[in-house]
Amino acid sequence: MAENGKNSNLSKAKTGKNDEFYTQYHDIESEINAYLEYDQNVFENKTILLPCDDPEWSNFTKFFAQNFERLKLKKLISTSFAPESKNIKVNYQPTLFETNNPQFDKNKTIVNGKIFTLTHDKNGDKKIDVNDLEWTYLKGDGDFRSEEIKKLRDEADVIITNPPFSLFRDFLAWIVEANKKFVIIGNMNAITYKEVFPLIQNNKMWTGSRFNKRLNGKNMTFTVPDDYALSGTEVEMSAEGKKMVSVAGTGWFTNLDHGIRHQFLPLMTMADNIKFSKHKEVKGKEYQKYDNYDAIEIPFTDAIPSDYNGVMGVPISFLPKYNPEQFIILGATQRGCHDKVPDTKKYDDYWEVKQNGEKTGSSGGKTNENANLTENDGKKNYFINKEGHIVQSAYQRIFIKHKK
Repeated sequence: MAENGKNSNLSKAKTGKNDEFYTQYHDIESEINAYLEYDQNVFENKTILLPCDDPEWSNFTKFFAQNFERLKLKKLISTSFAPESKNIKVNYQPTLFETNNPQFDKNKTIVNGKIFTLTHDKNGDKKIDVNDLEWTYLKGDGDFRSEEIKKLRDEADVIITNPPFSLFRDFLAWIVEANKKFVIIGNMNAITYKEVFPLIQNNKMWTGSRFNKRLNGKNMTFTVPDDYALSGTEVEMSAEGKKMVSVAGTGWFTNLDHGIRHQFLPLMTMADNIKFSKHKEVKGKEYQKYDNYDAIEIPFTDAIPSDYNGVMGVPISFLPKYNPEQFIILGATQRGCHDKVPDTKKYDDYWEVKQNGEKTGSSGGKTNENANLTENDGKKNYFINKEGHIVQSAYQRIFIKHKK
């Protein structure tokens, strides 16, 4: 999850292991409702596992417990990390919920995770909800990679959570290994990971509803611990007095279907894009072909021409608009995932140059497998060889074709 001006919070979470970003209830509700709208029985008779969680006050636990009957669940399992595993030994105070329970153990509360389960009407009020949750200490610290949590994973039908930002790759691999359905939060940059893109390319994973809706361009916002240092684009406090952090480019990844994924993207012809596009990079200009790929450059998703049958390189922001009935994903630049669109040229005999003419000291090998355009836009570094041939790298590109 690379750092940029808007999502530096993710980078801080990775470097500082400050992974305690807690999801808001309405974000969970909105996402889950999208799957229910597509298939109202999607969770019927299913066991849901919520790992990497704090069950006592987690909005994931609260949502699925309160909606247990509406979703027709079979079983709900929610687990947490031990406080010691999160490096908060000092001044850790268990909640009254825990200390007032006969099974409270002052030693286990530090070194053991907890497991909450819900299966039936425990208190006899003729409904199954959050008041019927039962809990106990785990044998271990609750790490999802432990054998204890793996057994819960294997029992579950669907895994839903906001995994630690620094462990997204590991967590996704843990799910895929068990061939489970999932709905998890991550950053859009994750699609470029070598462990992730093949799943997207092969329709084994896709963006969730929130990425597709874009929600008026608003960032996803999370609750953070009281000792989290607020900065940048972060929100200071919620209405309830909780610290909040706003993270750009964040949403849901899943292998559960939803209707937005099957909406066709409205497109203009190539001629109409050149004539009417709102983008100055497209209007009045011919589409460029890459110097090293048999494909054309598409700088904006809405500039995809409806009448071009060849290969097109589109931004990663295309993914939330991807409809598998409309397009085929062939590969991506930079990650070695483009066997169907091989690069036709290498740049080892080029060198990198700044706009002021100064060499950076890097060879052109740096831009091998990028999507390169024969231009110098006057803004960013370019690459040149002894014959004076100049190229510049486009941003990360996904190669697509129209599905016939």
